[in-house]
Amino acid sequence: MSEIKKIESVCTYCGVGCDIEGHVKDNKIEHISASPNGVVSEGNLCIKGKYGFDFVTSENRVTTPLIKKSFLEKNLEILSAVADSLVKKDDTWYEFSLDAATTAVTMKLKETIKNHGRHSIASIGGARTSCESAYLWQKFTRHTINSPHVDNCARVCHSPSLKGMRKTIGEGAATNPFNDIYETEFMVVMGSNTTEAHPIVANRMVKMAQQKHNLAVIEVRDIKLAKFSKYNAVIPHEANLLVLNMMAYVILEEELYNKEFVAKRTKWFDEYKNKILNDPYANPEYFKNLEGYAHLAKMIPNIAREYALKKSMFFWGLGITEHTDGSYAVMAITHLALLTGNIGKTGAGLMPLRGQNNVQGACDMGCLPYYNPDYQEPKEVGLMTPQLVDEMLEGRLKVVLNMGEDITHIHPNINKIEKAIEHLDMIVVQEVMMNDIAQKADIVIGVRSAYEKTGVYVNAMRRLHLSQPLVKSDLPDDWEVIKMFNNKMADENSENYYKYESSKDVWNEVREVAHRRFSGASYEKMERHRSRGLQWPVYHEDTPVLHLLDFRTDDGLGHFSYHGYKLRGMVEEMLNNQLGSDGGYHLTTGRTLAHYNNAAQTKESEKLNKRYDEDILLVCEDDKKDFTSEFVVLKTEFGETNPLRIKFTDKVKTQTLFTTFHHSKSRINAIFGDKSDELILTAAFKSIKVEIINQ
Repeated sequence: MSEIKKIESVCTYCGVGCDIEGHVKDNKIEHISASPNGVVSEGNLCIKGKYGFDFVTSENRVTTPLIKKSFLEKNLEILSAVADSLVKKDDTWYEFSLDAATTAVTMKLKETIKNHGRHSIASIGGARTSCESAYLWQKFTRHTINSPHVDNCARVCHSPSLKGMRKTIGEGAATNPFNDIYETEFMVVMGSNTTEAHPIVANRMVKMAQQKHNLAVIEVRDIKLAKFSKYNAVIPHEANLLVLNMMAYVILEEELYNKEFVAKRTKWFDEYKNKILNDPYANPEYFKNLEGYAHLAKMIPNIAREYALKKSMFFWGLGITEHTDGSYAVMAITHLALLTGNIGKTGAGLMPLRGQNNVQGACDMGCLPYYNPDYQEPKEVGLMTPQLVDEMLEGRLKVVLNMGEDITHIHPNINKIEKAIEHLDMIVVQEVMMNDIAQKADIVIGVRSAYEKTGVYVNAMRRLHLSQPLVKSDLPDDWEVIKMFNNKMADENSENYYKYESSKDVWNEVREVAHRRFSGASYEKMERHRSRGLQWPVYHEDTPVLHLLDFRTDDGLGHFSYHGYKLRGMVEEMLNNQLGSDGGYHLTTGRTLAHYNNAAQTKESEKLNKRYDEDILLVCEDDKKDFTSEFVVLKTEFGETNPLRIKFTDKVKTQTLFTTFHHSKSRINAIFGDKSDELILTAAFKSIKVEIINQ
């Protein structure tokens, strides 16, 4: 009788990066628990970490490469080359070998480069796989295809955090470890439903809030975390920058700022101070003009005072970044830290709560059109994903390589994206599950999941974890597929020919190329510290806290750069007494605890899916008069959702709505257009005006 093996690895879901222990018997995961000595999990996992492993053996796994019959009918040379490998699956797909799949892909890539040039190919993805695969993804795109077009799903989440933080302090990552929550005197959580999206971080927040009564929550609805808060500031939609500048206004006007820190470690303060003190929108008294929100005129200053006078940490999520002024709001958050000296020490810092399990790592590896690995300047800047969609529609982009990014589900304006994909000559998807984008692909290559491979993952606090497989799989890893692509395009004697034999070989190259962060992070060192992890930059030792002496700007100083709030949306309607006058509602979207992102993996676990098997629309109890049926459709000029079940609650404000986007059948992202962050094109998912259609 086989014994149960206990194998340590890292959770495949959110950016917290919990250490896990898989209990495995006969190459099957029996259950998963937290690593007993895990520093991140602290012995606890959320329900996704505990129960979300059934996808590994799901019938919806991509276990054999697939090619569409319709693609072969248009590409007769490829058909001839792979014909001997084809086995009919159904009326749409043929199954074929991995060798044939990579041959088909590279034949089309060569033809496309010859006929349309290198800019006609783009690569999207990398945040769901390991650093080794993400690194090779961008390397293959930039050096073998010679295309600058590489992007990842940071485009729809924390790209504004990277942009805003690098602009002000020179580094776009969390400054402190999660355990500094135990050392801080005050916490501000803004635009993050932490108990649902990052629950193991929320555990720490709740524990300390109960002990110290030191938590402020700033959100557009009443979330669970707020039950434990000293301040629960429910604000209007699209008012983040308004509120953040108000906090700075109070700190400046009352001279609560750290004069010594500002003088020694920042520049351009006087110009910033003058602009903010003369901005009419920056005075908290402005909230007295907004019915239902007048109490914020006192609450916001109180939050600002505590933040300034105590050792404080600031946490934020997509409720900050997914707006037209997301990058500016992140800059405003860093300004607060610079004003008060709440950065560069234990228990004080800036904590963007990253979404995907390796979105930090994918960005570190250079899966962005404007950064090489280690955030170095590329020889040529490529296009961001929304721009690539436009290139598809214009007929200039011919081929998309996709690695683990469900762009027809999680990206905005999916009606537009679906039309754009129809213009492509080929779309190739490397995936674990047969998700929405895989269904629309020409070629699908199944790859190992995080629970079946070795690789480095970087969590939301820069912590490197070396995963190891819980179960064995005959499927290739992503980097192995990329190696096959590359070596069928590169000359065997050229420097572009890949000779990696293991993920360790790839990682050792990363350590050389991205040496500023990873030179000391060997596999051996990560194995020794598997339960703790290592926070980059890693040289002889790792670096738990950034910016101790200098910022990572060229001159080592923090940079002030003021951007004022622009009146719009819900605030403008309230100011003019027009909120709800046209029958429209302001919608925001987010996650629920049971599911992760597109739910491709979590919905395969019955224990998770039965808790939340459809996207629910939350409606204020005061708005019942407008909702006369059990289901409604949400509509905008860009499209409409499928019918959504409604639930009345006191947790959302009047004339506002909330829903999740986990289930592709809901088509939530069909109602979003191209409205995005002004600097970095991250979709404005967190507020849109919708029309209600009762069903």
